[in-house]
Amino acid sequence: MKKLIIILMALIAYSTQALADKVSFTASAPDAVVVGDQFRLSYTVTTQKIKDFQAPSIKGFDVLMGPSRSQQSSTQIINGNVTSTSSITFTYILMANTAGEYTIGGASIVADGNQMVSNSVKIKVLPQDQSSNGGQNSSSNNNSSIHSSSGTTVSNQDLFITATASKTNVFEQEAFVLTYKIYTRESNLQLNNAKLPDFKGFHSQEIEMTTNAKWTPEHYQGRNYYTTVYRQFVLFPQQSGKLYIDPAQFQMTVGKPIQSADPFDAFFNGGSSVMEIKKNIATPKIAINVNPLPAGKPSDFSGGVGEFTISSSINSKELKTNDAITIKLVISGTGNLKLISNPEIKFPDDFEVYDPKVDNQVRLTREGLTGNKVIEYLAIPRHAGTYKIPGVSFSYFDIRSKSYKTLKTEEYVVNIEKGAGNADQVIANFTNKEDLKVLGEDIRYIKQNEVTLQPKGSFFYGSMTYWLFYIIPALAFIIFFIIYRKQAAENANVAKVRTKKANKVATKRMKLAGKLLSENKKDAFYDEVLKALWGYISDKLNIPVSRLSKDNIEEKLRNHGVNEELIKGFLNALNDCEFARFAPGDENQAMDKVYSSSIEVISKMENSIKH
Repeated sequence: MKKLIIILMALIAYSTQALADKVSFTASAPDAVVVGDQFRLSYTVTTQKIKDFQAPSIKGFDVLMGPSRSQQSSTQIINGNVTSTSSITFTYILMANTAGEYTIGGASIVADGNQMVSNSVKIKVLPQDQSSNGGQNSSSNNNSSIHSSSGTTVSNQDLFITATASKTNVFEQEAFVLTYKIYTRESNLQLNNAKLPDFKGFHSQEIEMTTNAKWTPEHYQGRNYYTTVYRQFVLFPQQSGKLYIDPAQFQMTVGKPIQSADPFDAFFNGGSSVMEIKKNIATPKIAINVNPLPAGKPSDFSGGVGEFTISSSINSKELKTNDAITIKLVISGTGNLKLISNPEIKFPDDFEVYDPKVDNQVRLTREGLTGNKVIEYLAIPRHAGTYKIPGVSFSYFDIRSKSYKTLKTEEYVVNIEKGAGNADQVIANFTNKEDLKVLGEDIRYIKQNEVTLQPKGSFFYGSMTYWLFYIIPALAFIIFFIIYRKQAAENANVAKVRTKKANKVATKRMKLAGKLLSENKKDAFYDEVLKALWGYISDKLNIPVSRLSKDNIEEKLRNHGVNEELIKGFLNALNDCEFARFAPGDENQAMDKVYSSSIEVISKMENSIKH
């Protein structure tokens, strides 16, 4: 028994000493109070061995009481693990007198023989309501000046929701933040339903919010409210002109206590009950003035709007034929990173070039997407020699200077040596395709096989074979010339080329979306499907994406003879894709539905417009 007691005491001493090595000294106070409110300022140190507590100078507040000292200690043994905690708290009762923002410095103390200083605290003091008759002081209830109105109704001054844009005058593709914020003087509040606008004319991305809403006091238009941010979006305008953000609709329930006239109810239930009041709220319509990008766009303009830098790297400058060359471009900065088109690298004609791989390493901020867009280009040299790969030119619109800027990367000179491969891949280490063309016209090989001679008196001139040698090339040339002229005419018609390739480009994007679906990359999947839908209809109707909206899409498709049901189906596919990412429920099922409906509507649209 004695051994057990000794072991227990040793464990307690060890755990206490371990915790003593992690002594903390912290200050705490409410973030915001109202003039006339009383509140607590506390300093807590996690040890009992203290001396020489020194409080800071407290300016801007009346000290009603303090410092009062209290101490706490506890020991727990759970499954043989001993946990011991102890602390001492110094508390002041303060009262706020004047509105403003104040900082109370850190206090000092000697704890376990070490000099320690606590953190400072910032407190925002809000003015009293203009309609109130005076502050109601309470040492136990902070922000006592915020009261709901009495009665069985909820006024628009006691509960409302604002929609505010961080900028109302922007350029195309310039990011701004849309914030939905709840203001209330009611303590019992529940949000039943919310219907947000579809942000027509904008590309939208939602800023992730914490799961639990944080309510803070705020002084707004002469009154104090509890406020919280409901949702925030970063919007990128896709076209110029005056665009509107439609009102958002909210359905809320407010619980208001009412006094009961029944004496029995008053005796058993405290004399009060809660009445639920339904309230519908609509935010105001917001107008955004979107300025077009200035004239004089560079020929290699990427569509980027923001502030960016670009860098490049190559895996090696010394390679052998059939080895892969990888050039990596990194576009860094803040703006519409995901919407920037990939710069073009002009590889030599002898290189076999593959589609680039894009990795968006971005996070959403109030200024747009911040981070890196990493693009990897893969090419395989098939012939030996020394080649020059030109640098990349990258142009974007700089928001800060309101002008176009062009950045260039370095060029690379690569030396390709003969490597393993068959004759079709590597002819010789001193030649390439251009050299082979010259050799084919310059030196002929001597044919060494036996030749069958024709009998005397048999002439080739004038025979059927002789005339065929002239007729067949002539016919081939005429056919080739007709096809070439037709192809040249079609290529000259840019709109027709875009229309022909619309389905091919959309199919390619949907294949990538299918890959993102299998990898469960939700945001990237929806972005790619939206690009496929908007890009397809842009190519098919020969209208730039920046000038497209759901309204003019409907009108243009109707002019092309597309039936109303298919037009409605295409618009529903756009809406489903935009809303699915924010809708509750099974994400995988929603993504599968969006993917299948988008493929189906593109296929039907292709058949309808062809006919």
